[in-house]
Parts: sequence; C-alpha cells; structure tokens
Amino acid sequence: MTPLPLRAAWVAARMAGTLAVGEGSTEFGDVSIDTRTLKPGDLFIAIRGERFDGSEFAGNAIDAGAAGVVVPRGWSQGAGRTRAARAAVIEVDDTTSALQQFAQAIRRESGTKVVAITGSAGKTTTKEVTSEFLGLRHRVVRNRGNFNNHIGLPLSLVELRQRPEIAVVELGMNHAGEISTLVRIAEPEVRVWTNVGEAHVGFFASVDAIADAKAEILEGADAATVLVANADDARIILRTTSFRGRTVTFGVERDADVRATDIEDRGIEGTSARVTTPRGEVGISTPLVGRANLANILAATAVALEFDVPLADIAAKAGELRPASHRGEVVRLASGVTVIDDSYNANPTATRRALDVLAGARATRRIAVVGEMLELGDHAIGLHEGVGRAAAQAGVDTLIVVGGPAASALAQAAVAAGMPAAKVRYFATSDEAADFVVTLVQAGDVLLVKGSRGVKTDRVVERLKAERG
Repeated sequence: MTPLPLRAAWVAARMAGTLAVGEGSTEFGDVSIDTRTLKPGDLFIAIRGERFDGSEFAGNAIDAGAAGVVVPRGWSQGAGRTRAARAAVIEVDDTTSALQQFAQAIRRESGTKVVAITGSAGKTTTKEVTSEFLGLRHRVVRNRGNFNNHIGLPLSLVELRQRPEIAVVELGMNHAGEISTLVRIAEPEVRVWTNVGEAHVGFFASVDAIADAKAEILEGADAATVLVANADDARIILRTTSFRGRTVTFGVERDADVRATDIEDRGIEGTSARVTTPRGEVGISTPLVGRANLANILAATAVALEFDVPLADIAAKAGELRPASHRGEVVRLASGVTVIDDSYNANPTATRRALDVLAGARATRRIAVVGEMLELGDHAIGLHEGVGRAAAQAGVDTLIVVGGPAASALAQAAVAAGMPAAKVRYFATSDEAADFVVTLVQAGDVLLVKGSRGVKTDRVVERLKAERG
C-alpha cells in the first residue's frame, strides 16, 4: 500500500499551524525531534522540554538538510530569519500539541487498527507478545522501546503513514490525566488493561488513585470498542462495569474468557498451561518465566483472537517467544552461573513476582540483587520492607540490596523476617554491588537482578557478563 505523503500544506493544516515560509507542495521524508538523528529531507519538530527548547536547534536542523521545521509562531521573523528561506517553516502555537494533532491525523488517515496497552507492570512485554501473535496473520507495527508518553506515542503513530493493518502501542503515565491524553490521540479500537500495582505511587495518594488514573483508558469508547481486562485484578473489574464497549477478560485465579489452568511453573525454563478460550482449548508452553508473563500471554492471546489469529498458531508462537533485553531475560554464563536479568525497571509487585520465579529455580544457591524501587514517595519505606519480607519467605540464600534509605529498610526487614544477617548485604551503588557479586557467584548459582532504572542494576549484569561470562 502506498505510504501517506507528508506535504507541507497538509501537515500545517493538521497541526492548526501556518505555513509561514515555503511551498505547500514540499514533501517530507521522516519526522524527527532530534537533530542528532535527523536525515536530509526530514521534518524537524522543535519540541520544548523541561531542560531544552527545540526551537534553539531548528536552524541547525535546516543546516543539516531538514526539508521543513515546525516552530513557535514568529520564529521565521526572529531567531530563524537568516535560515528560514531554505526550508518550509510551519509555525504553531505549541509544538508538542502540534505533534499530537499531527499524529492523530495520520492515525485517522492511515486506516490502521490500534491496540493500546496500559498497566502498572508488563506493558512492554504484553505489547511485544501481542505484536508477535498478530504478526502471524497481519502487517503490524509497534511503538519502539517504551515510546509511551505524550511525545513518544505521537512519534510512534507517525509511523502509521506506512499504513500497516494493526499498530500495537503502550500507554504510560506518572500522573492523572496522562492516559486520557494518550487515548484521545491514539483512539484505539482495542484497549488492554494488564494490572494495577504500586508503580509511581509516590505521585498518587493510594493504589486506588493509580487505578482511577489507569481507568482513563476506558474513555472515548463506543459500542464497537473492545476492552481486554485482567479478571484477577479486582480494582480493574470494579472500574470496567460501566465500559461502553465489549469486555473480554483474561486470568488465572478467576473465571475468564481466556483462562489458564493446569499451570506448571518450570522455574527459569518457563511455564506451561492449558488455555481455554471462546475459540477452543490449547496447551501452551513458553520459555518466558513466571506467572506474570503467563498473564501477559493470556492478554495477548485475547487480542489476537479478536483479529482472527488461529489459536493453534498462537500456541506455536508462544513456544518461540523470547523476553526483551533486561526484562526477565535468562542469561547462562560460561562460568555456570545463570542470571535472571530483570534489571530494566522495578516496582514492589513486579519484584515480589520475580522473587517467586527465583524461588522456583533449581540452583545450588539462589541469590537476589534488588535495587531500590523509585517513585514510591511516602510509601517507599513500607513497600520496601514488604519486599524484604518476601525475599526471606522466598528462601533466598543471599540478598544484595542497592540504593538509599528505602533499600536499607528492605535489607533490615529481610533480616527481621528470618534471613541470617551475614547473608544480607547492602551497597549504596550498583557498581559497589557488582564488585561484590562477581567474587561471590559460582557454578550452579541462579542470580536475580532487579531494580529501578535510576539505580542502574543492569551494571551488575554487564559486569558478570564481562568477568564471568
């Protein structure tokens, strides 16, 4: 199918902007907000962030060959006067809003069906698995990495100018109102709500307040809209009773449209289950570890069935899935040490689930490196203490904790819950923890590494790969 052309006049109109300089017939290649990756012929959108103002780089973008720039009103007569004549200049009231309106216009013109995923944990994995399943029968695009905010999502939707059949995107948030904005831009035909947890609870009064913010994914639906919802999460089910569209549930513990039974946890080897759906039953065996990932697969299965992907094909693909980098990735080192690399990010719910996976692993010793979980606000100490107790209950042989006062509280709680003090170590930084871990591990050990990105527990994994791999 022919890609949707991006001509200056059309772009300006969709942004509610003015073509201040240049010809309306000027056609743009790609769209960029970063002069470091911009290519000749691209359209540069001068986003203003907390620490930078893209309009200061618009001239550099023209020098680098941009065919057009989107800038604040007055730029071509002010800061950009000497360069404006060399490119199409679209002036707008607000460049971020312009990007969002532009992306929404492409989304509508493309004819693509959009699947949007939100939740406190598992969004990216669910997005990736859903894309893999849908890709068995359809042309699919997904948003890159975690391009899931008010800037990243629109940039992902711009790619719909290639007119894929389906786009799978994730919607992230730190504050109330953010999901509402993203849903308005993406206008998804299918919405997926994976779970509600303590992630970002530092920005909210409670977990219920997080659930209320996540419930914004229900907004703007009509009778044809489909919601794929976690039947095991009471907060989700409570908030979906008034959904205007059709709800399809998935789960393990409660009755659901797509449900897993006869579950066999195989530790770091993965999970097997019998999956019952409106299209029949099938056995699924996946190398993705833990019940959290099984729930992600069930959600993806529910979406794929909505798009008529055969259940047998879904089951076969489930056996080929591999985790994204640092998201439950099982790394077997040459030294005989096995690492469960879940270092991409962390919250209390996800960390407890990761500890359950470690507990089920066959190992000489089970070692956990747990980094501080950020953005928990006034709840941080109590939530970290809960994870410390969970580590003790999981039978962890050695616990290494990294971070600030909340991490220290986690370590102390583990000892109070019964772990020998000599088996619990605390370090302020991941580099210090890595120094200790590379001398500690030996053949037969299974090591879990998990923490918030800001704590950089991935450095522990990289050191192990470099020195024990």
